[in-house]
Amino acid sequence: MTAPMRAQQRTAPFISIAPPEPDLSAGALILRAEEMLGHLRDRQAETEAAGNVLAETNRDMVEAGFYRVIQPRLFGGYGFDLPTFVRLVTAVARGCPETAWVLSIVSGHVHQLATFPLDGQREAYGALGDFRAPEVAAPQGTGVAVPGGFRVSGAWDYASGCAHATHILLAFQVDGPRSGESPLRMGLFERADYEIVRNWDVIGMQGTGSDRVVMNEVFVPEHRTKSYPQTAAMPPAEAYHDSTLFYGPARPFIITESVAVIVGAAEGALDVYEETFRARKATGPAGAARADLAEYQFNFGRCRALVDTARAALLQTAADYMEIAERTLTTGQPCSEDDSRRLTMVMLQSVHLAHEAVDIMFRTVGSSAARKDALLGRYWRNVGVLRGHLAHQSDSAAINYGRVHFAHSPVGIS
Repeated sequence: MTAPMRAQQRTAPFISIAPPEPDLSAGALILRAEEMLGHLRDRQAETEAAGNVLAETNRDMVEAGFYRVIQPRLFGGYGFDLPTFVRLVTAVARGCPETAWVLSIVSGHVHQLATFPLDGQREAYGALGDFRAPEVAAPQGTGVAVPGGFRVSGAWDYASGCAHATHILLAFQVDGPRSGESPLRMGLFERADYEIVRNWDVIGMQGTGSDRVVMNEVFVPEHRTKSYPQTAAMPPAEAYHDSTLFYGPARPFIITESVAVIVGAAEGALDVYEETFRARKATGPAGAARADLAEYQFNFGRCRALVDTARAALLQTAADYMEIAERTLTTGQPCSEDDSRRLTMVMLQSVHLAHEAVDIMFRTVGSSAARKDALLGRYWRNVGVLRGHLAHQSDSAAINYGRVHFAHSPVGIS
């Protein structure tokens, strides 16, 4: 059954939730993020020290509509496309990568929510469409099937943005699953359902608040859960018939969330790198301004090329993603595994390029960048930590692309 055919089977009318600013354009949203750059940079040190996005920064992003960037218009969002999402996240990451990580991950999880039962989605968005949900995909909890749903307990690490959330998405192992059902499920929980244990203590990306969340015997109704992971799952057409992005494949979308942060962080580092060239002179007999010396000009030029190429590849892949999603919406045929993994590999090359650029900047700018309070040093630490994320292991991604392309099963988790 094709997507258009499914769309004709709407059984109940929908009452749309109007977004806060119905006429807001994608360009205006990006401009708001660009205008925040100075404030975000000024708050970097405080964000890192707090171990979390500052309450005033989160409030600024809520009021600016950032969390609603791709949220469906039916549910109070702006329904913009993936390139707009990338531009927004990179603009915020240019000012503060830690803040951008929370924004990207939390706002991006509406893509995960889209394949939950529709009643669960309606409850999540509520009357106002205010939805901000971290996700922990590793099943670090256990659910016991009870009448009408599951009773869930556990402790989940790496819950980025959990302090500022309205909800959370958590995977759990079902204790004694019913016949024919998956032993893993993902549940949609309320903010009041979990407690936060502060255990996020790292050398970079400290300000993401990626702490542990703990729940004990919390009931989640069946319609707020789904089998997990789902392959080629489609959103309910009666609600998403005009929301193209949500018909795109899950893996490259998830990678886009984090790669956009890395590319934006590299742009922010390049800003600081250029500022040091204009403000400082070289040591030694020359004593000339760094901006006037060939060595520094060369380093800046190659970093500029690396960062711009990383951004161009990411934006092109986001555009390709939208074409694939449109094809799926039109024909009902999901994205092929080959195409999904190919998109992912291109984005991982953006990670390589951005990381290389920031590393060049750090080792050529001088020892001042190694100070604990140095802006460039903080960008370098943040990008280094993100480069090591499990999702950014391009070697295993390349191996599995080759295996799938030549009709072999993938290995591992990449």
